[in-house]
Amino acid sequence: MEPVIDNLDLYVSGFLRSLGIALWGAVGALLLGTLLATFRVSPVPVLRRFGAAYVGTIRNTPLTIVLFFFAFAIPPAFGLPDADYYVLGTAGLVVYTAAFVCESIRSGVNAVPSGQAEAARALGMGFRQNLTLVVLPQAMRTVVPPTGNVIIAMIKNSAVVGAIGVGGDLFSVYNRLTSAFGYPRLPIITGTAIGYLVMTITAGVVLVLLERRLAVAR
Repeated sequence: MEPVIDNLDLYVSGFLRSLGIALWGAVGALLLGTLLATFRVSPVPVLRRFGAAYVGTIRNTPLTIVLFFFAFAIPPAFGLPDADYYVLGTAGLVVYTAAFVCESIRSGVNAVPSGQAEAARALGMGFRQNLTLVVLPQAMRTVVPPTGNVIIAMIKNSAVVGAIGVGGDLFSVYNRLTSAFGYPRLPIITGTAIGYLVMTITAGVVLVLLERRLAVAR
């Protein structure tokens, strides 16, 4: 592991870069996924069809294709020769992960007894109030585990973002040290894997703590 220790500063900067991709990806995927889940359970047919089409299309498209579309198809189409691959790669990760977040949230919404929504409607609540004040708070208790697993998978998928040329992330550190500096691949890839393990294990611990807190609140 001497090559890793000798280049610890590169690993730290790469870790922070990858962590930024993961954090922005998680926030964006949760927001977009929640919006899509709202569309999926909406009483408006057009929104339901749009949500279903989005989820069906993205879930059946490989992540690599989505990322390459954002990185290499969108910039020339919109005349963006100096596009930031960090932004485009993160956006692609958000768009891809949001489809899976949507389905986990929708499953939680469907798990809430229908009588809860009917009682809210009987009190005169509209769809928005019913969803935000009655259904979603109850659904969150069952949504945390599957959504957390989606976010952990997204952290691992963030390594693929580095393959489109983001630069400075853990994947780029591996490429730089093995290609430009000629270090042996085994210790370098091990150091890279440890960086991602730190992120995924930390996310798993946070998920367990959140599950316990919600379990007490039942």
